[in-house]
Amino acid sequence: MRNPSAIGVFDSGVGGLSVLKHIRAQLPRLPLLYVADSAHVPYGDKTPDYIRERSVALTQFLQRGGAAAVVIACNTATAAAAATLRERFEFPIIAMEPAVKPAVTATRSGVVGVLATVGTIESARFAALLEQYAGDVEIVTQACPGLVEQVEAGELTSAATRELVTRYTRPLVERGADTIVLGCTHYPFLRPLIAAAAGSNVQLIDTGEAVARQVVRRVPEALLGRIDATPDERFWTSGDARSAQRIVSQLWGRPVAVGAL
Repeated sequence: MRNPSAIGVFDSGVGGLSVLKHIRAQLPRLPLLYVADSAHVPYGDKTPDYIRERSVALTQFLQRGGAAAVVIACNTATAAAAATLRERFEFPIIAMEPAVKPAVTATRSGVVGVLATVGTIESARFAALLEQYAGDVEIVTQACPGLVEQVEAGELTSAATRELVTRYTRPLVERGADTIVLGCTHYPFLRPLIAAAAGSNVQLIDTGEAVARQVVRRVPEALLGRIDATPDERFWTSGDARSAQRIVSQLWGRPVAVGAL
């Protein structure tokens, strides 16, 4: 095992790169490790036991790679596995959750829309979020089958992706939502399409920046003061590495190497 000096991040696929970008902006000097579990994407249609098994395996891999903390960059995996990971591992486990609280604060119409996977919407964790923060605000949820797969394929602007985004976004606006939560880490990569479908009066909220701030708070203080850490990023996939290299490079914004998990 390497001397722990990195932040590890995993997701069911490439969507968690949206979170990784925020982490890199907050922590420009620390090494980052990222695993896309693309052979098993999407998690939204998997059982909680299956997701827990994958989450433990990926966290162990990141630990062996030198992670001093691990981010679950997936709302579905957070709901299914966060408690298990925190029981099994001694280092910080930072989890995701849909940004219901800031959306409730931001809405003017009293209606908040949530775009998410089926797994997130049906989770007990999400139900608890609504009970805790919704108050008098109406929360309208919309499951979005197919959107994760479009991002995984790098189809960020295609006609098919645009049609799916419009199909899922318009009903929220028609119900009066003036604030929409991007409840999956893949969806920020579709933000331009979602914004176009929702209209200029609708605010879009994702949680990547808030998660990055939490990482800064939870990272061991000794790491923040390191001067010998190499600020690079390493990427792996459980899917096809050649295909993943193309997609990850596209989403990360520059050419990167992707190893086979």
